Amino acid sequence: MSRIGKKVIEVPAGVTISVNDDNVVSVKGPKGTLTQKVDSDMSINIEGNELKVERPTEQKRHKALHGLYRSLINNMVVGVNTGYRRELEIVGVGYKATSANNVLEMSLGYSHSIFMAVPEEIKVSTVTEKGQNPKVILEGIDKELIGQVAAKIKSMRKVEPYKGKGIRFVGEQIRRKAGKAASKK
Repeated sequence: MSRIGKKVIEVPAGVTISVNDDNVVSVKGPKGTLTQKVDSDMSINIEGNELKVERPTEQKRHKALHGLYRSLINNMVVGVNTGYRRELEIVGVGYKATSANNVLEMSLGYSHSIFMAVPEEIKVSTVTEKGQNPKVILEGIDKELIGQVAAKIKSMRKVEPYKGKGIRFVGEQIRRKAGKAASKK
């Protein structure tokens, strides 16, 4: 049995979950509402403050969907209750970022600034402290959307392995390469 799929989702106080006839799960909490279409083969049982996702057979497809939908529903419950936060760090001389009205402006060493419109479901902010690398902070209730936006921002300037310049997650370890060795004569 799927280890993740068989785990019970604890529903915290203030969060309500409803399931439609079309197997659409709606999770409502203090931070907002999220919905997710669940495969028609999966069954969702709500008992008190616990939610359980069950599969009909032991087919490989059902096993895969079992863990997937349990994780998606759990991410929705956590998102509407506490929310998600992702921090990116911009490393490089002259690299900087500013945000206004959910538009992120980045100077990343190109001949022009890059402007990126962030979806309104996500709150974007930037922090620039003296002696520290600029940071871009993404906050919202949808874990999947935050991950997609963070990946898009990272793709604007990938981290290069020699000097470590580029955009990375805060705390991310970068595998560094040695530079060219001087020849011995």
